[in-house]
Amino acid sequence: MEWNQTNQTNPAHNQPAARPTVIGHRRAANSAAFQAKLQQMALPLAPLVQLTTGEIHPAFPGTLLNFWLLTDAELEELAHFYHQRTPCQWTLHYPCPIAWSSDMPLEEKRRRIGRFIGLRGCETPIRVKSEEELQEEARQARLRDEEEIWRRKLRWYH
Repeated sequence: MEWNQTNQTNPAHNQPAARPTVIGHRRAANSAAFQAKLQQMALPLAPLVQLTTGEIHPAFPGTLLNFWLLTDAELEELAHFYHQRTPCQWTLHYPCPIAWSSDMPLEEKRRRIGRFIGLRGCETPIRVKSEEELQEEARQARLRDEEEIWRRKLRWYH
C-alpha cells in the first residue's frame, strides 16, 4: 500500500487509507525523547584512515547507530586494521592508541574502539564505591586514628 499524504487516500482503491504503522514514526511523533535519540543515533562519524594505505575499513561505522551494532568479529577486524590488536611501529602514531586484548568482553572492545575513533563517553569507567564500602573505609580510618591516639598516650608508660 502506498501512502499519499496530500489527499490521504489509497491510490489502488481511491478510498481513505489507514495511517502507516511504522513504529518509529508513531513513537517519534509521541515522544520527544525518542525523536532526540533517533537523531543522535543518526549522527555521522568521520572515518579514520589506515596510516599505511590511507584506506578506510569497510566495517567502519558510518553513524553512531552502526557503531553500537558492530559485532565482536568486526571490532577485532577494526583493531587489527588500525594496528591496535598487534602492536607494531604504527600503533602509537594514531591519535588515541588503545591497549587491545582479544579476550576482552564485547562491551569493553566496543568502549575501546569508541575511544580510539574519538567518541565521547568511551573513556575508562571510574569505579564508584558502594555505600557499604565507604562506611567500612570510614570505620577503618577511625580505628587507625584511635589506635594512634592510644599509642601516643601509652608511649610514656612503656
